[in-house]
Amino acid sequence: MEKKIRKAMFAGSFDPITNGHLDIICRSSKIFDELQIGVLYNPNKSGMFNFEERAELIEKCTSHLDNIKVVSFNGLLVNYCEENGIDTLVRGIRSGADVEYELQMAHMNKELNPNIETIILPTATKYSFISSSLIKEVLNFDANIKNLVPKVVLEELKRKANRGN
Repeated sequence: MEKKIRKAMFAGSFDPITNGHLDIICRSSKIFDELQIGVLYNPNKSGMFNFEERAELIEKCTSHLDNIKVVSFNGLLVNYCEENGIDTLVRGIRSGADVEYELQMAHMNKELNPNIETIILPTATKYSFISSSLIKEVLNFDANIKNLVPKVVLEELKRKANRGN
């Protein structure tokens, strides 16, 4: 009998990817044979990085992991997962507010496709306050964020800030 490859999806806007995201990615990569990182467009958020830039940063930050695949797509996440043999969604949480939102999303995804499960992982405590939005906000005040994002992301954030983008 052929062993089933366990595939999971960790989706988000990742604008930019943070150490909190990387915590969830690294831990999930140990659980699944293949972990796809889905770069999504969120119309409620203004992006600092375009799709290609986000995907490139994620690839650079996860190059030490051999079972990561960075993808982008349009449409419903559960439809993409079904079409690509992915039966688990990985979601990270930082706080109680995240729990409520992620439970709603998990229930909606289960309603849309009962074959797809959601696993919710709490981020490491030291990253529990980090969000991409907060990173961009404090960056406007020239705050020191070197412990909050990977080095390659920090360099790109500084480059964009110097260009005025």
